Amino acid sequence: MYSNLAELTSHPVFHYFAEISNIPRGSGNEKEISDYLVRFARDRNLEVVQDNTLNVIIKKTATAGYNSAPTVIIQGHMDMVCEKNKDTIHDFEKDPLQLRIVGDMLYATGTTLGADNGIAVAYALALLDSNDIPHPSLEVVITTEEETTMNGALDVDASHFEGKILINIDSEEDGKLLVSSAGGIRVRQILPIIWEPASNNEVTYCISIRGLKGGHSGISINKERGNSNKLLGRLLQDLTTEFPCSVQQISGGLKGNAIPREAEASVLIHLDDVQKIAEKIQQWDETFKNELQSSDPEVWIGFEKSDSASTKVLSKETVRKAITSLLLIPHGVQGMNMGIEGLVESSTNLGVVTTTDTEMKFESEIRSSVKSMKYNMVTQAKVLAEMLGCELLIDADYPEWPYNPESKLKKLFEQTYNEKYNNEIEIIAVHAGIECGVFIDKIPGLDAVSIGPDMFAVHTPDEHLSIPSAINNWEYFVYTLKRMKDL
Repeated sequence: MYSNLAELTSHPVFHYFAEISNIPRGSGNEKEISDYLVRFARDRNLEVVQDNTLNVIIKKTATAGYNSAPTVIIQGHMDMVCEKNKDTIHDFEKDPLQLRIVGDMLYATGTTLGADNGIAVAYALALLDSNDIPHPSLEVVITTEEETTMNGALDVDASHFEGKILINIDSEEDGKLLVSSAGGIRVRQILPIIWEPASNNEVTYCISIRGLKGGHSGISINKERGNSNKLLGRLLQDLTTEFPCSVQQISGGLKGNAIPREAEASVLIHLDDVQKIAEKIQQWDETFKNELQSSDPEVWIGFEKSDSASTKVLSKETVRKAITSLLLIPHGVQGMNMGIEGLVESSTNLGVVTTTDTEMKFESEIRSSVKSMKYNMVTQAKVLAEMLGCELLIDADYPEWPYNPESKLKKLFEQTYNEKYNNEIEIIAVHAGIECGVFIDKIPGLDAVSIGPDMFAVHTPDEHLSIPSAINNWEYFVYTLKRMKDL
């Protein structure tokens, strides 16, 4: 096994993974990585297109003997979720990721790793750079903003493609073939803020929720992990009911597609109530530890005095509406798929809460493999927003990927897996947004599958990638490409 990064990057896949890890590529900040991909293609005299959304399409002609094989679209996305631990000093706009090997796993240091979906970019570049891997004509498309809106895939011009076969490399479990995924949509409830003067005889404290695991809001939504925004809402409801305290700001979570791990509120309280509130918070700390003892055993609540002077606080009506929103905006599994055991059908995640001078924003990611259920949850969000006098913004709507039991591509991947490993690959569907649904919607008759190596704790600073699995999955990928003559 590879003992250091120098050895690991001698493998073509990890050579390119390390290269792109030096390039900031958070969603919405893809210009540098997009330009890198264009330079890569031009340096190798490959046909390349960079569109207005910074998607990059690179084409490579078939190797000898594969001219009559069907053209294959290879697809992944260049952006990553940018999460870091609170005490980690890292600027995702300019700093490279600090890779490290622990056992047979690859981590970043205090931040997300970006294996989701940097591994697809690395696979694609290693394939395009190779001169000894047999393959049909290739159309490699690396999209932008997958982790936030899927705007990249939604904006791709389908006329660029001849292929009717798509291999997506955005899965996170080795030995499994993904053949269906959920659609999704983002809703943001906007609460207008009314301010009032702060009292002179109150002191400011910060109440914070910490220690939750978080995770991908689709893949991990059925693990019953705590949502820091929802927990904070319960705590604030109790405190503001029992004590005459004021609230200055509420915030929590960083990304709509990540279950929020941390949340905090600035509250102004009377000195006489500090000890009583501390005792009340200790009770809630014990309550949360008991409720989440299996899913989030390290949850804790912070209660610290703040030195900042506060001249204004949220009005009581604003606080009431904010806490009502935290309590009533749904989070978690909304329905299970009765046809596939263990598969979530519908869910929603209250991922981000922010406070500005004019408004408080509550951002949720809604997912469902059933279109009508997705829009039913949107209707519920509209009704709640109207009841509270809030505006509701709706965007990032992307389609589901329906299961095709007659897929020839699926059958080929099943066959090659059996040949290579003398075992059956597991056929799965996932409760997460995969760009296959967008491309199937754009290209009539498109046949698609998705594969990928084992990744863990994606969208969190503990994200890590199995090195042996990444290599094994790469070998399975190129082995199947060699068999594309059979389609």
